[in-house]
Amino acid sequence: MSIRRLRDCVQDLTRLADRSIADPEAMIAGGQDILGRLIAQDDWLPDFATVPHGQFYRQYLLHCDPLERFSIVSFVWGPGQKTPIHDHTVWGLVGMLRGEERSRRFKRTGDALTEAGTEMLHPGQIDVVSPTHGDIHQVANAFEDRASISIHVYGANIGRVHRNVYDADTGKSKPFVSGYNSDVVPNIWSMQ
Repeated sequence: MSIRRLRDCVQDLTRLADRSIADPEAMIAGGQDILGRLIAQDDWLPDFATVPHGQFYRQYLLHCDPLERFSIVSFVWGPGQKTPIHDHTVWGLVGMLRGEERSRRFKRTGDALTEAGTEMLHPGQIDVVSPTHGDIHQVANAFEDRASISIHVYGANIGRVHRNVYDADTGKSKPFVSGYNSDVVPNIWSMQ
């Protein structure tokens, strides 16, 4: 394992935030390039951030900018696991590292939700979520027999952001804060 790749990603995102934090579109564009370099190799993710749970998907914090301008998170999906329909309220990038994900997009009109399409995410691909690009979706592991892992970059400390889950039938929203499943974060300053 080479934590250097994650360290480079953190440093590059920090430089990008220093220049462009007030411009979400610049953060999305620059962040896609940075995340793309990180997920191009699968030799850096610490073991603790790869462990699925038998019943629930896991959200492991890899790094949070000290000013909470961005966070990097490993999402681990056990076989067949999925999220509820939810939003983010901030920009986000979803990069597929291992396996595959299926994302069902939704649009909200008044109190109603309508499905806006389904996309598959394969290793090396990146999806964008944001209030301006489409913010409501449901994500599922595309596999019923093995775990999938995606790396997410968000324009905030996503574990502390007040967001919403939605009822598929009524469109009714309910607030939530996701938190994290990890007790530790990786030492990006290791000599590896």
